[in-house]
Amino acid sequence: MDNRTPVDNLKGIGVKSAELFHKLGIFNCADLLNYYPRAYDSYERICDIKSASVGEKNAILATVKSTPKIQRYNNKSIVSFFVTDSENVFEVKFFNAPYMLKSVKVGDRKVFRGILRAIKDRLLMDQPKMYLVDEYSKLEGTIAPIYALTKDLSNDRLSKCVRQVIDGLPLPDDYLTSEELKEFSLSDYRTALKNIHFPADFEAQYYARRRIVFEEFLSFVRMAKEGAKENVNLPNGFKMIEVADCKRLQESLPYSLTNAQNRAVNDIFKDMSGDYLMNRLVQGDVGSGKTIVAVMALLMCAANGYQGAMMAPTEVLARQHFENIKTLTDKYNLCFKPVLLTGKMSAKDKKEALVSIATGKANVVLGTHAIIQEGVEFKNLALVITDEQHRFGVKQRETFKNKGSEPHLLVMSATPIPRTLAMIVFAGLSVSIIDELPKNRIPVQNCVVNSSYRRKSYEKIKEELDAGHQAYIICPMVYDNDEYDPNLKSVEQHTKDIKEYFGDAYRVASLNGKMKPDEKTRIMDNFKNKNIDILVSTTVIEVGIDVPNATIIMIENADRFGLSQLHQLRGRVGRGSDASYCILMSDTKNEETLKRLKILNSTNDGFKIANEDMKLRGPGELNGVRQSGELQFSIGDIVEDGDLMLLAGSFYEKAADRLHDIKGNLIDFRTI
Repeated sequence: MDNRTPVDNLKGIGVKSAELFHKLGIFNCADLLNYYPRAYDSYERICDIKSASVGEKNAILATVKSTPKIQRYNNKSIVSFFVTDSENVFEVKFFNAPYMLKSVKVGDRKVFRGILRAIKDRLLMDQPKMYLVDEYSKLEGTIAPIYALTKDLSNDRLSKCVRQVIDGLPLPDDYLTSEELKEFSLSDYRTALKNIHFPADFEAQYYARRRIVFEEFLSFVRMAKEGAKENVNLPNGFKMIEVADCKRLQESLPYSLTNAQNRAVNDIFKDMSGDYLMNRLVQGDVGSGKTIVAVMALLMCAANGYQGAMMAPTEVLARQHFENIKTLTDKYNLCFKPVLLTGKMSAKDKKEALVSIATGKANVVLGTHAIIQEGVEFKNLALVITDEQHRFGVKQRETFKNKGSEPHLLVMSATPIPRTLAMIVFAGLSVSIIDELPKNRIPVQNCVVNSSYRRKSYEKIKEELDAGHQAYIICPMVYDNDEYDPNLKSVEQHTKDIKEYFGDAYRVASLNGKMKPDEKTRIMDNFKNKNIDILVSTTVIEVGIDVPNATIIMIENADRFGLSQLHQLRGRVGRGSDASYCILMSDTKNEETLKRLKILNSTNDGFKIANEDMKLRGPGELNGVRQSGELQFSIGDIVEDGDLMLLAGSFYEKAADRLHDIKGNLIDFRTI
């Protein structure tokens, strides 16, 4: 067995089983080891009812006191019964599980594991997992990994395969010395790989995660630094002159650019008219007006007779850019001849787009990563605008060089990271910072509340809808997952609940990243066109979606997201001239978590939020449902793990030669 051994060679995995792993992007042993748990399940000590913590997960030993009964409510079946430990009682409820009528009997003695809630003067546990006492005793005090799954692939099966690889795969020696491991507070690699999947406790998981994040960041720094060397001082083959078109557009706009926007535009114009190719990062907070800066760069390019391309991370956002460019072109008589290019276009539309690009008929190309794929030929591409997700670097530049041109590069970033981190992450790029918001923007009003304020929150949403506005409701899960945490809101179930509460007078729709691109586009278009009042969604709406009429966003289980991600989500409202609101719903009792959430109440400045978040986070804190920010890594978070990015950057500077000579070690072992 080695890191390239296909998963279907593992014991217990056949051809059909392997297809399930392939759906998760797992094709070989390296992929499996790098498929880290999304969370961990810590099995609590068994307790009685009196000792249990209300509002938290407990493992309570109790005996069934009453015969289970079934009730029907709005197409749901609810099976309920009471359990006791001889002194105290609580009610147990199961939804859509009629088989419980026969499987639970009076006198059964079991461990009931779930979140204990207090409603008025009674205790209740919904959807608990039930164990025999001996069965739970073996799990008590242990920690189990929880992986993101696909249909028909269980968590137990995936974790057994990971264990098989960890036990059977020979790993290279660690390239870090024992002194360096101690100095950096990192686990050795073998221990880290075991403990990231199967930690004995959360301290072991913390140090394992630090090492894995360090490796991921070091691999990234290595690529970034090597790419930067090849991108420095490349001769400008597309030298441009400043044109009247840009000035005319600025004068025609119904608003004035901020000083920060003007500085960024001037930096770009200076770069593109200089002796060397532009390599520039424009870093701006949510809603700071980065898009109009990108439009100015594209306009200068088109007015000089060249082609420009703007890549977006999603088809929804690419289409939004295309529609915006078309609107501006028609309204202000600009020289743009835009075309849209995405991977999911029909063969006919794609062929027409490719011809327009190759002949130069189209001078602005808006699209996804499809823009740089094989078969796309440009006539005279002079500018590429991308976002940090694409990590556009030397390989992508080589793609255009092979097609006959090396374009200017402009990277747009909304990830609020300190300048010291930006210099490492965006090595080789000059930096322009847009640190002002447009003058007509009213700061978003925020509140952090628990579920006892749910009705009031819904009434506030109704108030905004009745005023002709729209609302977002964000959930951390696509589907219900009771095994993971029954209290996490899912888009699937919450959409039904919202429809039931708001009734037919309001139009409710749902959106998630697992939908087909055409379906996502249709729903977003309907929302933008005011055909949907409430959009229940996952974080798929986080990046760049611009609907000025949306004035309120409610984020469920807010404690499960990083602060920077919450800030990005909050940025979906407050994009027009109307007052906007952000409701952060969380039932967490953790004081440190509540303290972090309340940072959002005190400021709308993403850079301040990121810095405060980093100060407050301590050892052992787990990330939420998903990493925050636009710059995505498989486990690391550029904001929350900023100290490790700085460490990886400084270590690379000292040990570049040593790392360059390493063959077959972790830095080459990972699938990048």
